[in-house]
Amino acid sequence: MLNVLNCIYDEHNLYLVFLAGTLCLFGSAVTVHLLRRSVTTQGAQRFGWCFLASVAGGGSVWTTHFVSMLAYEPKVPVSFDPALTVLSLVIAMVGLFVSFVVSGLKDRPALAIVGGAFAGLTFSAMHHTGMFAYRVTGLVDWNFDYIWASISIPTIFSATAFFLVWQQDFGTKKLLASMALMVLGIVGLHFTGMAALTVTPMSQSFPEIDAQAVIALAMAIAVVALIILGTGLTSYLIDTNVRANSNKQLHHMVSHDALTGLPNRVSFEHQLSHALQTAQNTNKNVAVLGIDLNRFKVINDSMGHAIGDKILQALAGRMKQTLQAGEFVARVGGDEFAAIKFFHRKSEISAFAERLKNECIHPINIGSTKTTVAASFGAAIWPDDAADPDELAKNAGLATDHAKRAFMEQVCFYDSEIGTNMRDQRHLAEALKLALQNDDLELHYQVQKSLSQNLEILGFEALLRWQHPKLGPISPEIFIPVAEENGLIFSLGEWVLRSACVDAVTWDPHLKIAVNVSAVQLMDPNLPHLVHTVLVETGLSPNRLELELTETALMKDRMQSLHIMRQIRSLGVGIALDDFGTGYSSLEILHAFSFDKIKIDKSFVHDIEDDRKSLAIVRAVLALGKSLDIPVLAEGIETHNQVSILRAEGCDEGQGFLLGRPSSLKELIWQDNLKSNPPINESKLA
Repeated sequence: MLNVLNCIYDEHNLYLVFLAGTLCLFGSAVTVHLLRRSVTTQGAQRFGWCFLASVAGGGSVWTTHFVSMLAYEPKVPVSFDPALTVLSLVIAMVGLFVSFVVSGLKDRPALAIVGGAFAGLTFSAMHHTGMFAYRVTGLVDWNFDYIWASISIPTIFSATAFFLVWQQDFGTKKLLASMALMVLGIVGLHFTGMAALTVTPMSQSFPEIDAQAVIALAMAIAVVALIILGTGLTSYLIDTNVRANSNKQLHHMVSHDALTGLPNRVSFEHQLSHALQTAQNTNKNVAVLGIDLNRFKVINDSMGHAIGDKILQALAGRMKQTLQAGEFVARVGGDEFAAIKFFHRKSEISAFAERLKNECIHPINIGSTKTTVAASFGAAIWPDDAADPDELAKNAGLATDHAKRAFMEQVCFYDSEIGTNMRDQRHLAEALKLALQNDDLELHYQVQKSLSQNLEILGFEALLRWQHPKLGPISPEIFIPVAEENGLIFSLGEWVLRSACVDAVTWDPHLKIAVNVSAVQLMDPNLPHLVHTVLVETGLSPNRLELELTETALMKDRMQSLHIMRQIRSLGVGIALDDFGTGYSSLEILHAFSFDKIKIDKSFVHDIEDDRKSLAIVRAVLALGKSLDIPVLAEGIETHNQVSILRAEGCDEGQGFLLGRPSSLKELIWQDNLKSNPPINESKLA
């Protein structure tokens, strides 16, 4: 060890030694970083990084060796064999490439050690090839103990360095350790190898060595080495920047909605957890707002998904622009958004919701199309309404559902009663969905008769019935709204229509079947196609089917409703105006569309025996029907006196408990009110 230090101090130019050491340190750092990059890649990319690392590493090791050789001052003339000098550089680069590839095979630690040991042997081969290229005018003597030491040192140190580099948990400490091991191995190799060399001059008089020329040559070699290392470092930095940008883009894709650019559900959940932690540390309150767009499915179906997507993008941009400090909004579903707000007073939540609402209801121009979108808002407050993020978000959703079901224009704040009611509604929806899947629903039929003296049967109205396994019979007034709010009404409506038509095909051909259509169904642009498909599949003649619509359903979207009704009418299907007189625009509806039947609401029929006003209204409706040539059916007939009055006033048809209670198909056949025949494809006969 002492001989090595003496060799460095007494027989070397210390400036060039320092330069060689600097090159070795810089080169080792670049090589380790490039090699480490190959650890995280596979296939051709791994070979590419191994190649760059071998060029940088081989060049830096060779440069360290060559500058150190120039730093050596043997007191005799010195020259270099060009071929062997170049060969030593090739050995360094090729040997390192092989060692890097071997060390990365199958990601096994043993192979990393083998590859590192091979790299150390490569360093030694390079060094001693360079020494053979070293020409001096004198006698050269070798100390083989130092030679073996110069081979062992880089082998052991490089094997250890490679073992660290190829580990998965590679941190700053292992980075510095691997760099230090490579530097010590290379420096130890060179100066131990140089200590093995003793030069005895063969003459007492030699030409004076030009020290400035030697230094200039060393500096030129160092510059070339720095260019090589700079190229490798630049490649590393470019790749690092590309990876950082890719990771940033990937993180944005994972945490943001692709359509609107708003944070998505994952980002919302993370932000909410962070908000609650912040609130706990600062004694602030946090509110979660649920935002559910109303009738957005209708917009998608009527205008197309492309227009729907543009509307969502426009709304998202507006919501984002209206945000203030301490506010956050995300898209968490197809037409659902969620917002987070820190607040001091509850009125701040209402103001926030009002700002978002104003952005929603402001007209949106998409090309030549102008539309408005309404939304329902629900809010839950931490810590009053929930103890954790999941419960807070869930309760905000319950409040939003309640606001939508109750057609609330203002934000609905969560309370325990809302939670209980909405959970009951959701359980009911789940049970209804299961009943629909298992065909546990049943149709009952109520007869519709002529009010002539013989009370001829004209047809039946299909009425849906549901027997809950635990709760017993559930009224349609309860489960139909649940079906509408949970997206089950379309499947439910199709089941009713198809089942009613299948049954009606077996009846006498002159009997009609009436099927109710809800407001949500009427907004579905696919309804005419569904009716046509069911008629074709069941074989029912179109003129035997009658769809009953309420005034309220028609006024949800008057233009859309009329368009769909005209399409259905073109199929030959009849359309009846149900519950006439209970709406707010009955006459306007009659003016806009020619119905096949008007049904007087039972609330008027019930009181015609005692209430002069009810009788006057019934009389007026009957007169209106006569003048428009539209048959009129009175609902809710329960007494013979009501029949007599309606008959005297000229009412065409009637329906009610007196004429027949709703019954199953089997019961109607058993009561001899209906005869069932084998089904005939009437559409082919029509």
